[in-house]
Amino acid sequence: MTTDVQSILRTAEEAPADCHFPVGTKIYRFIFEDREAVLTVPAGCSGRWMMKTEYHYAFPATQDCAVRRGWALGWLSNRDRWGTDPDLDARARFVGFCADVFRLERRIVPLGMSCGGLIAVNFAEKYPELVSALYLDAPVMTLLSFPLGLGHSQAFPDVWENEVVPAYGLTRESVLTWRRHPADRLDAVIAHGIPCALVAGDSDTVVPYDENGLIVTQKYTAVRAVAQAGLRPSPARTGVPGRGAGVH
Repeated sequence: MTTDVQSILRTAEEAPADCHFPVGTKIYRFIFEDREAVLTVPAGCSGRWMMKTEYHYAFPATQDCAVRRGWALGWLSNRDRWGTDPDLDARARFVGFCADVFRLERRIVPLGMSCGGLIAVNFAEKYPELVSALYLDAPVMTLLSFPLGLGHSQAFPDVWENEVVPAYGLTRESVLTWRRHPADRLDAVIAHGIPCALVAGDSDTVVPYDENGLIVTQKYTAVRAVAQAGLRPSPARTGVPGRGAGVH
């Protein structure tokens, strides 16, 4: 399916005043490869942009802050929320499309919350050349925690049976030795020097920090410790807008 660029540009909306975005901010809503897409471009955009990887309108404080600071914000609908290849590949093409049409950078900051964090890590592993940094908020780092609840997290058997099994064809037995959880993929992300900002709460029972976010902290901290010993370069830091976050 060919995306009609001129139609997209003609139907741009002015951002609502209550968003408090820069005057002249445009919101583009269109279909990209049979998927819903939204791109918000503030006036005077620097070309840098974030992409919300799932739950587009949930917890918007960070993404709204980014737009107010001159970052564009993209969103592309997923077929599922488990970071499967068809969604990752479509997102990569979407990055290229927006970079060409709206003169944005060809590297994004995936903004991932919960399962969106899973998607962000999977995307960065498969397309590191398209990612400048990660912003993760309570990310799902292992299916053993969410939705299976094999630790002390809450179990969601319906999510496992109705979403994860169709997405990956896993069983409760095979997932125990599966090595494609985001936690496994994160090593490759770190090896590419992609920095990460992590936000997490210590009272989360759905995606507990000690079963998920702590993995991110430990892996980035380990690399930084090695770098300080002079054995390898440390990942470059990137200024990512948003609320207070530890940057590794």
